[in-house]
Amino acid sequence: MIRVVLAARPTTRASLGMRAVARALIERVPRVAPDVELIPVESPLVVHPLALRAARPQLVHVPYLEAAPFVPRPYVAMVHDLIHLRFPELFSPVTAAYWRFVATPLYRDAARVLVSDERVGEECVRLLGVARERVRVVPLGYADAVPGAAPWPAERPYVFYAGNHRPHKGLDTLYAAWAALPDDVALDLVLTGPDEPPVRSRYVRTNGAISFLGDLDDATLARRYRGALAYVQPSLAEGFGIPVLEAAVAGTPVIATATSVPSIVAPYAATFAPGDAAALTSLLGAAARDPARARERAAEGAEALRAYTWDRFAASTAAVYREVVCP
Repeated sequence: MIRVVLAARPTTRASLGMRAVARALIERVPRVAPDVELIPVESPLVVHPLALRAARPQLVHVPYLEAAPFVPRPYVAMVHDLIHLRFPELFSPVTAAYWRFVATPLYRDAARVLVSDERVGEECVRLLGVARERVRVVPLGYADAVPGAAPWPAERPYVFYAGNHRPHKGLDTLYAAWAALPDDVALDLVLTGPDEPPVRSRYVRTNGAISFLGDLDDATLARRYRGALAYVQPSLAEGFGIPVLEAAVAGTPVIATATSVPSIVAPYAATFAPGDAAALTSLLGAAARDPARARERAAEGAEALRAYTWDRFAASTAAVYREVVCP
């Protein structure tokens, strides 16, 4: 039995995707890898290193961006993205200091660095100085509710975005592209997250409206994917982008920036350059005018991508544990 301690310290700075990764490991590793004893440790930051040692690990897994210093060795660490290094102007000096003095040394010293996409692996080598031979790609998974979800009923076709509203998400590009659609295109724009009245006031169409849905449970989110004319990911960059995979598995056409679509989804997605609102307007218009053609391409992706479950992710991660502990 391999004893692995998961440094699952609760933090509000962990994104929904990061928390989904930790949850998938806790729930699924015992089932798909019975030779691994996975022990979550959720102590406060000030005592976290001591709590990790007290759990007597053979290996520690650090799944979050905000990792505690002084992690017991050996350990593996997951890098979700390097947006903070690629776009430092969007973040505070404190964040920059964290990356320089805490995160970068921690990742460099990891026995293995886990990434969810090949693109992030290359950035770890280039931006963090991680040895290429220590990088392992373990694609993430999708919620169980996604395959077979019933489409959400809507009076008018809509395009959908799921995620937070931080600057690197590129939502201004999405708003501008949608607002620039010709009047003969009937299309709503639907987003998760809190309502933003200034956005709804600024971006207005005669044949569509913007709505914000707040937080959605997995079942409702799956139906929203399935009912959408297209899913749009306008980010400057993403490490993986679970919503993109989930939308693709639901059979919904994906429109995304080339820097935000996971490599496993890229063959089935329509892409545009970050910030190119005109290109996005064109892609939205094409999907609205010929939805059958867009769905046909998406159906190919749905069939191929259903293999990328959370069970598969957990099993791939467990294989890395064995590689470190039992070389």
